[in-house]
Amino acid sequence: MNGRARLTLFTVAAAGLATAYTAGTLRLPGFGTAFHPYGDRAVRQALDHATANTVSSVNFDQRAFDTVGEELILIASALGTVVLLRAVGREEEAQTGALRHGPAEVFEALRVTGLALLPVTLLVGAYVVAHGHLSPGGGFQGGVLLGTALHMLYLAGDYPSLRRLRPIPAFETGEALAAGAFVILALAAAGQIIPLNTAVGVEVGCAMVLLLAKFFEQALLIRQPPDSRPDARPGIPPGAAPSTGEAGR
Repeated sequence: MNGRARLTLFTVAAAGLATAYTAGTLRLPGFGTAFHPYGDRAVRQALDHATANTVSSVNFDQRAFDTVGEELILIASALGTVVLLRAVGREEEAQTGALRHGPAEVFEALRVTGLALLPVTLLVGAYVVAHGHLSPGGGFQGGVLLGTALHMLYLAGDYPSLRRLRPIPAFETGEALAAGAFVILALAAAGQIIPLNTAVGVEVGCAMVLLLAKFFEQALLIRQPPDSRPDARPGIPPGAAPSTGEAGR
């Protein structure tokens, strides 16, 4: 597609969006009035389903299909990031094999703080997910807390320890299963807020772990200089055979 065709397509799409947006805003009720048709219907629907939190009722019941779209966007973003960074990492490893992950060079006070906050943050994340249908919060917020809390272990130790305690294949499987479970529940059992909220928390938490894991792998990757090898000699590239005079010494 050439530049003129792209510009034409953008102009038509922008004009259609502007027309739909203008038509929608012209029929909105006035600000500061007592007429709130959407809010009244949302609250009434939440009360009919015995949901204490109207926001969770809107997210997981009244517009569950929209939440499905948000879930698919998140899983697509996580998948695309993992695939892209994995390919970049393989290219770097192919260029040179002298790569390693650097240790966590932090103060002792930060190590103690990381160890102390790790269980507390995990507990708070689980609480936010479990009580999303009763209080502010839910699967999205709780999932972010759970996914990031695990990486406080990096503040308390080194990166290899975090890798051993964070199996990436398990979190990839968990994200896919949670996303599939949410889609099935949204299609077959809309209104089941607690299972839907739990599925969102698991999916978001696993996605956060995968994203942070790949970013950590790239950010902490250290390329060792050739001179750091024990058998390296000044002026001789790694893998190169020494000259005749050098070999006869």
